[in-house]
This record gives sequence, structure tokens and C-alpha cells, in this order.
Amino acid sequence: MNSQQFLCPANTTPAVPITPLRKDTLNDWLASQPETTARWVRGSRFTADAGETCLIPDQTGGLDRVLFGRGDGLSAWDWSVLPSILPARVFRIDAPLDAEAGAAAARAWALACYRFDRYRQATGSWATLALPPAVDAAAVARAVAAVFLVRDLINTPAADMGPSELAAAVREVGSRFGADVTVIEGEDLAVRNYPLVHAVGRASARPPCLIDLRWGAPEAPKLTLVGKGVCFDSGGLDIKPSSAMKLMKKDMGGAAILLGLAQVVMAAALPVRLRLLIPAVENSVSGNALRPLDVIRSRKGTTVEIGNTDAEGRLVLADALTEAVSETPALVIDCATLTGAARVALGTELPALFCNDDALAADLLACGQRVGDPLWRLPLWQPYRRHLRGKVAELTNAPDLAFAGAITAALFLAEFVPAARPWIHLDVMAWNTAAQPGRPEGGEAMSLLALAALVQQRFRS
Repeated sequence: MNSQQFLCPANTTPAVPITPLRKDTLNDWLASQPETTARWVRGSRFTADAGETCLIPDQTGGLDRVLFGRGDGLSAWDWSVLPSILPARVFRIDAPLDAEAGAAAARAWALACYRFDRYRQATGSWATLALPPAVDAAAVARAVAAVFLVRDLINTPAADMGPSELAAAVREVGSRFGADVTVIEGEDLAVRNYPLVHAVGRASARPPCLIDLRWGAPEAPKLTLVGKGVCFDSGGLDIKPSSAMKLMKKDMGGAAILLGLAQVVMAAALPVRLRLLIPAVENSVSGNALRPLDVIRSRKGTTVEIGNTDAEGRLVLADALTEAVSETPALVIDCATLTGAARVALGTELPALFCNDDALAADLLACGQRVGDPLWRLPLWQPYRRHLRGKVAELTNAPDLAFAGAITAALFLAEFVPAARPWIHLDVMAWNTAAQPGRPEGGEAMSLLALAALVQQRFRS
């Protein structure tokens, strides 16, 4: 799937106009129309409620215009209800939209057309939107393609998306842009000093690996991304109940989201030295599985006591973050489906943001609001650092604390990032538990649009 299936150039003709109307402007609009049009609209009982539509025929029985209710306002996502309910024609928005609002409407329209069709034939048809004037078509296409990529990866069952398959997906994306991709796999992880990645993944018959993508001029500012690639999480020996295990194919959502971001960066040819690190593992059960209260010396040299084998994401991220900061990047971003505690605090739809730089956090929050991809900041509350002390090691991955799980997980990761290094940590659901306009149930690229806007803002030419 690509956006070109659902979007076309602004000057495409013929195109049926879509007129968005608020409840308080409906009567004025009707007064300006021919009486036949006004009678049709009133007879259709169109009141301009949010999401309401009215299809107005022309004199030959064709389609002359579509009215689209804005209620008392219109979110960009509201446009996404139209592609599936309108006939398979070309439409244009008959209203003044600036470049940003037009791009948001086009993204929402295209994203509503996503279907995961790997295992069954897609059904249905969609209307096509002529891009509003002044919209950067290439930028919209990049964003939509990245979201589609992320959704496809997360929606793929773990049987077909293990560490090696995730590495293949990174190689495929990298090959399109001339990136270098290397993979450290299996026992080589222990030999090359990625002990936490190795320890978490060694119990699986599918070897763990560290995927490393590099792109861009070496002298450019360094942007380093670290995505949690737990392709399936059984919980390990601290095994999850079946109800909690059901969605664990999505536990590589952080890796998928940052691969999508990497694709946007490369497609836009941003002037950065991009690095993407993905520790890819299955957290499984076998005779050599990681055990509770084992102590592992991390890549950084810090000893970590395993308080719970189901707190594995922060372990693999710790080694990857240690490698990430070794090159002193200008910005480090990690993304992970890390804690249930973040979902308790914020629900499933709002990613938790942790950041060690107030200005950077403010910029990301503003970007999220602007592109309709909101986040909420939680604190790196330093007094809780005391809960990370292990009983026999320097750190524990699972404190004996019933509360603040998202914060203590973020503080654990902070142990592997120098305080002076600008760092963003996102704790995301990466899954829509129910369909919303433009966002079908299933894997979701939460925070991707916000991150893309931030990166383009900070590293523009």
C-alpha cells in the first residue's frame, strides 16, 4: 500500500468538492445556494453535526457536491471518516486550508485506507483526495508510507516476525537508501559484549541479535535511535498469564516505530548521521533461560540483578543505549512498549514522554499537538532512583515497588545515558485497542508523526 492509491495531485480534474460546514454557518451557506440545493439539504436532515455528510446530486443524477459536518470544530483526524463512505471518485476540499492543515487532512485521509492484507485479500474501495493546494506531497507520502510500514510490522504475527525477520525488514529499508546494516547474532553478542541482550534472548530457538543501521555523512550531526525489538514476550520464567501474552507480538513496536522514523529521515535526505540500533530478541522459556535474581554485568559494566524476567525490555535497551551514547550523538531517542504502568497512568492512546532536557521535551510536545500525535510528559523523578538499588548488585531491573513503574523503568534506562546527552524516552502502547478515525484496531505508529516533525525541525538543512 502507498499513499498514491488514495491521494492525487491538487490539480486533478474532475474532482467533486467537499464543503465543510459548522452548525453555526450552515444556514448562511444554505441562504447562498439555489433553492433546489437548500431543499435537498433540508430534506436530507443534514445539520452539520461532526462527521455528518450530505451528498448533493447534480442535474443529471451525478454527484455535484458533498457537505461535511464540522460540528463546532474539526480535527484533522475527522477527515478520515470520508474515504470509506464516499463513492470511489476523486474529491477535493472546498475550503481554505493552510499548508499544515492541508497536509494533516491528506495524512488522515490516506491513513484511514490502511488494511493489513498479508493473510487475506483486502476488501472495499476508497475515495481519492486531490491534495489541497500548497501541500508538500512528498512529505505527506513519506509520513504515510512510514506509518503503513510500522503498522505492517507490528501486525505481523511473531511466527513470521522474529529477530531475523525484523533484521531483514531493516535491511530492506536500508537498501533503498544506501544505508549500511550490520547484525550481531547469537553467541557473538556475548563475545562482542552485549551481555544483557544475549541473556534475555538466549532461551529462544531463534537467536537474538543487535541490528545496526548507519546512514548519512559521517561529519553530519549524529541522530541515534534505539528501538525495543522484543519480537515476542512470554515473560520468561516469570511467565505472563495468557491474557497478558496475547498481544505480545506488538512488543517490538518501539523498533518498528523508529524504523519508520529512520525511513522518513532517509527519504527526506535530512542532513544527519543517522544510526538505528535495535536489540531484537524473543523472551522465551527453556533450560538456559534468564533466572530471577541472576546478576548480569551490562555492556556499561554496571551489574544488574534480575528482579523479574518479564522486565526484559529495559535490559536489552540498556546495552543498546550504552552503545548509542558511545559516539556522543547530538540527540538520542529510544522508543519501547516498556511498561503497563504507563498505560495505567495515561491509558492506551497517549504515549508517555520522559526527557532530560526541558526545551527538547517542550518542542516534542508542541510538535505532537501540531500534527495530531499527542504525548504526555512524565517526570524522571530522581528520589525514586533509590528503588533501583539491587540487593547484591548495583541495579535491579524490577524494584520492589507497587507504584511508579513507568518512572522507575525510565530511571533505569537513564543509568545508561549521560546526563548531559539530550535524550528522549517514549513508553508507547503501539496498538489501537479499538478503531478510531484513521486508526484501525491493531498496530499503530504512536509518536512517529511527532518525532518526525521534531527531527525535521531540529535538523533541517
